[in-house]
Amino acid sequence: MDLTKADADAVKARHNDAAGRMEKLRGRNLSLDMTRGKPSPEQLNLSDDLLIAVQPGETDGEDGTDLRNYGGLAGIPEARRLFAEFLGTVPERIIVGGNSSLSMMWDVLSNAMSFGMPDGEGPWRDQGAKFICPVPGYDRHFAICERLGIEMITVEMTPDGPDMDTVRALVADDASVKGIWCVPKYSNPSGETYSDETVQALATMPTAASDFRIMWDNAYAVHHLGDGPASLSDIMKACEAAGHPNRAIVLGSTSKMTHAGAGVAMLASSPDNIKDHLDKIAYAMIGPDKVNQLRHVRFFKNMDGILAHMKKHAEIIAPKFAAVEEALEKNLGGSGLATWTKPDGGYFVSVDVLDGCASKVIARCADAGVKITPAGATYPYGKDPFDKNIRIAPTLPGIDEIKVAMTVLTAAIEEVCTQKLLDT
Repeated sequence: MDLTKADADAVKARHNDAAGRMEKLRGRNLSLDMTRGKPSPEQLNLSDDLLIAVQPGETDGEDGTDLRNYGGLAGIPEARRLFAEFLGTVPERIIVGGNSSLSMMWDVLSNAMSFGMPDGEGPWRDQGAKFICPVPGYDRHFAICERLGIEMITVEMTPDGPDMDTVRALVADDASVKGIWCVPKYSNPSGETYSDETVQALATMPTAASDFRIMWDNAYAVHHLGDGPASLSDIMKACEAAGHPNRAIVLGSTSKMTHAGAGVAMLASSPDNIKDHLDKIAYAMIGPDKVNQLRHVRFFKNMDGILAHMKKHAEIIAPKFAAVEEALEKNLGGSGLATWTKPDGGYFVSVDVLDGCASKVIARCADAGVKITPAGATYPYGKDPFDKNIRIAPTLPGIDEIKVAMTVLTAAIEEVCTQKLLDT
């Protein structure tokens, strides 16, 4: 029954039923956490052979370098070769670093604010820098901009990626619009993979800023849920073909592939951008953890090894996403109270409830002992203008925990949203 079209008695009956269920759930003293997209222990166990991949006496690189020592700012040759293939480029156009791609993103933008970028006219800070932020999106991208004082402009996501008509209009005449955040495959949190047309539009669109940058955070490049990774056009090749070779900065990591806190991050771009980035970070570091890079090369061996490894991840997490979908469909399907994504990969499910209800739903879940990502987290400054989006992170909990948590969440959505209908 579509409750948004039902009579008041039907809505009231559904509300009372949901409220009764929530009252019983609060009495169970639950303590469940679905706030962040962390790998589960079972996923982390898949990579424990990393711990023995490099033994004493095996710490020389293929070029004879002692990897225990200083140096190698761009990463070891064998890691640059492997992860260049991973990101679809050549070794000369990639930097392999420490465990955090987020740190690389921070370095790119904080240095741009202080010193500018190739093709530009000096520090972004002096130009009132703005960034386009597709929404719903990744809270840590937004946090970087907020901390650096970069004004954020929201653009709605579509099934093909950002609304490109709006993006084109924003970049055409305003030189202070310096870039756009993109999670192009299995977007966080709504799961879209950018269409070929969207990739081409981003690469070719005229921009008033000569140093406009696409921050292409391909965090979920191989994180499928069972059918193999989705196809995504090559943004660097598209930008180069369009005469904008410095426009794309592509980032990735193994943080959700191996050990989340001890992975390997990477940045790929044009020769100008790579040189610029290395020149800037040379003041902050002498070299990354090269032994850990060697561990990853020996563990994965090649791209076939990466894909085989990620198939094992899919076997663990796909049933969890299926449990989320089953609960949403069973309890909310056809109700008109919520819509949700059915991603083919990534780490999240995005749920939209009736306007003005997300904060109350999350508060009700907290009362019952279930922590959900705070309302507004998927929007700049933590403010969802419609208070409707809820991000679910199913990877860390076990299946039984997910089923209980979803029982709470769906009941809270029913209770809060039916009350909204009754009040309007």
